[in-house]
Amino acid sequence: MAERVEQRLEDRIPELEQLERVGLFTHKEIRAVLRKASALEYKIQRRALRKEDFINYIQYEVNLLELIKKRRARIGYSFKKDEIEHSILHRVHSLFNRATGKWKDDVQLWLSHVAFCKQWNAKHQLSKVFSTMLAIHSNKPALWIMAAKWEMETRLSSESARHLFLRALRFHPECPKLYQEYFRMELMHAEKQRKEKKEFEQAKMDLGEFNYSEEILNGEMARIVYRDASQKIKGVEFQLAVLSIAKLFDFTQDLQKEILESLQARYADDPLTWDYMARRELELGSLQPTEHSTKQKKVSEMAQREERCCAVFDEAVGAVPTEDMWKCYITFCLERYNRKTNSEELKQKRLERTLSVFSKAHESNLLSEALYKQWLQLLLDSSLSEKAVEVAEAATRHFSQSVETWQMRLQVLIQLKRDDVTQCFEEAIKHVKSKGTLPLWTLWVEWSEGTNSKEDTEALYQRSLHATTPAESVTMKEMYLDWTYRSSGYKKVKRLFTSLCENHPFSLDFFRKMIQIEKEQESCKMLHLREYYERALREFGSTNIDLWLDYIKEELSHPQGKPENCGSIHWRAMKMLQGDLVEDFVSKYTLLQTGHL
Repeated sequence: MAERVEQRLEDRIPELEQLERVGLFTHKEIRAVLRKASALEYKIQRRALRKEDFINYIQYEVNLLELIKKRRARIGYSFKKDEIEHSILHRVHSLFNRATGKWKDDVQLWLSHVAFCKQWNAKHQLSKVFSTMLAIHSNKPALWIMAAKWEMETRLSSESARHLFLRALRFHPECPKLYQEYFRMELMHAEKQRKEKKEFEQAKMDLGEFNYSEEILNGEMARIVYRDASQKIKGVEFQLAVLSIAKLFDFTQDLQKEILESLQARYADDPLTWDYMARRELELGSLQPTEHSTKQKKVSEMAQREERCCAVFDEAVGAVPTEDMWKCYITFCLERYNRKTNSEELKQKRLERTLSVFSKAHESNLLSEALYKQWLQLLLDSSLSEKAVEVAEAATRHFSQSVETWQMRLQVLIQLKRDDVTQCFEEAIKHVKSKGTLPLWTLWVEWSEGTNSKEDTEALYQRSLHATTPAESVTMKEMYLDWTYRSSGYKKVKRLFTSLCENHPFSLDFFRKMIQIEKEQESCKMLHLREYYERALREFGSTNIDLWLDYIKEELSHPQGKPENCGSIHWRAMKMLQGDLVEDFVSKYTLLQTGHL
């Protein structure tokens, strides 16, 4: 191993001598580089190889390259690159090859090599990397696409990119993304050839030796890709994705027409098809020149285009009366309503249209829970409070088991300060199963705190403890404790704490809240703090280190504390804590003793 390391270090000497001779590095720096390189070489020559050692070595070499680059720029020296950088680049590629050969499955390692090749413009090497990587990771379409894009965009080789896409499709014959990118590549190739031909014609050059096929120029290759893909890949999403790519090129009108006809013929019952056809009316209108139009005319044209969109959507909900179709219609209306406009008339028209569509969807019983929420928000924002109450009631009729829907209705009633809030809470609790009702109870007690008498609120807290599940009652206990302290003071909260401790379960915050309350008192008694800590440790002493440490700190810092108790508390903690927590506790306790915690 030592001989191999020495040989590799000797191989470095010519480049290091050049670095010193041309003044990029000092003799001291060269010696430091050799020492570091020696240490890194020994690590990658061991029997038990570690990936991190290779990564560290590569990173060191990359940093060295960057430093050389900066020093060259600083002193304005640009010669001897073959003797210096070329040698380092060759070594980095060799390290990457060894690492990827050993850890073939690590895609990130391969991608790092790709990124390095791109950064240092090593095109020939990158071609080899892609070839080897794809032979091993042929099951990853994203890597095929990356390689094909590089061939197309960097090496300007449409033929190589096409070859890669065809190979990829043999492995992934039903991958939509591969077909989309292949389709895009063929259109880019056609556009490139069209530009070349135009430039030749403008230069009045003879095109005899150049063969520009009219079919390729018109995007026939892309059409073939599309037809093949549409037979294998079903779904409107793919058709729309391909159509959006075709629209980026100005010579694809016929191709767009074919895709659109296929879309309408094969997916006439899909809401996304109708959604696209309706939104297309906006684009068709925007193609008209409007440079010399007045603001009023522009507003009028926009209103007309939106009306045409809505006409298509109206037809759609008649042809495909589903929840998803109404969702598409409502989403469109909300998008248009949320668009900024200086025309109050247009904004009002959009609001009326949106509310009307919501009402129609509701009448058809095809409005989802999420859309009811959006409808309510829109009504409240528009100050239509009475209508909001009606809609909230209708939502709870449709989704009577949903906690979120009842919560939404209650929030509307509370916001509007209605008299029937309590009645609605009672109705909600009756309809919803006990599990999961915590949001309703927290909302109810929070409302009651600001509205009802102390007695009514306390009765409500007591009721909530029995009505919620044991796990949910933990939160209610914390809230009850906090409210009692705020409303009735220390003596009452202390009695409540003792009472609540009779019924499990508890949370750590429940005990910490009581400890904090005790500390806030002018005559804070250590006796009481010990009681609260002891109760908390009975519940959480086996799993919580900080609780033990806080107890010890309290004994040390409180005027009535007994530092001699710390040894006993430490011994109990060591007995009670589980697993690795003992070691963590010992570390933190040591820091506490030395004043570092």
